Amino acid sequence: MTRTLHPYLDHPSTLAFAHRGGAADGIENTAAAFRRAADLGYRYFETDVHTTADGKLVAFHDPTLDRVTDASGKIAALPWSEVRQARVGGKEPLALFEELLEEFPEARWNVDMKAEPALTPLVDLVRRASAWDRVCIGSFSEGRVARAMRLAGPRLATSYGVRGVMGLRLRSYGIPAALRMGAVCAQVPESQNGIRVVDRRFVTAAHERGLQVHVWTVNDADRMAALLDLGVDGIMTDHLETLRTVLTDRGVWV
Repeated sequence: MTRTLHPYLDHPSTLAFAHRGGAADGIENTAAAFRRAADLGYRYFETDVHTTADGKLVAFHDPTLDRVTDASGKIAALPWSEVRQARVGGKEPLALFEELLEEFPEARWNVDMKAEPALTPLVDLVRRASAWDRVCIGSFSEGRVARAMRLAGPRLATSYGVRGVMGLRLRSYGIPAALRMGAVCAQVPESQNGIRVVDRRFVTAAHERGLQVHVWTVNDADRMAALLDLGVDGIMTDHLETLRTVLTDRGVWV
């Protein structure tokens, strides 16, 4: 494991992320999901945020309610008074990210900004809650993360977006590429569109720059083991028991 660039990464072993709180049972990104993850011993949680029409920051993956709730409609077009009536899997309410920060004071959060309107409310919340050591912000959009950094300053932990990951991949092959300064980790899929992203060369290139490598979303025990053998620093999973077992068997579950 590489040295830590930010207190967010200060952990004695592999970072085990509960992806959307553990999405395998369908009750994703809910307080109930994160409570279950916490009960299993997870302290790193992954979630996503969107803003409602009245500016509330909701922990939710999709732009619409349709896929996982008993309601429908675009979150950005609805007030929180309506969004809060929806039930994930027909039973669990959506949560405001601020509520999750309060309920799980020991947890560290990896937060994917799914849309531009979430940027300022998220940074404002991190500042208001003094949660600089507890939140790492990411996005597929490198520009969006860069704008969050400019707004927040150097206390904010961020991961690379797609452009940053591509730059790191190129550098791993010895090809010059620009990289945004200030990122503390690269959070990547094992493969994308049939092209392998994470290999020993990529992990080495990241570690040489002091960056951790976190891989999503890995649900198979053999794949988890292979990635750990490559030296990755964190794994995000929907299958919480599987990852905990793999790390326990290796003596690195903390």
